Amino acid sequence: MDHTPVTDWITTAASAAEKQGSGDLLRVVLIVMFFGCVLTAWFVLRGYKNKDD
Repeated sequence: MDHTPVTDWITTAASAAEKQGSGDLLRVVLIVMFFGCVLTAWFVLRGYKNKDD
């Protein structure tokens, strides 16, 4: 098993990401933002629930 220095692995990953683009990262960020907005809206709007006390 050959040992690959960390710097070689980082440069290889950086060049691969450069070729691939930001599609996967952007998709993850958008999904997290969507669920974060839904969770925030639920948390804020549940305070406006009518209480029948």
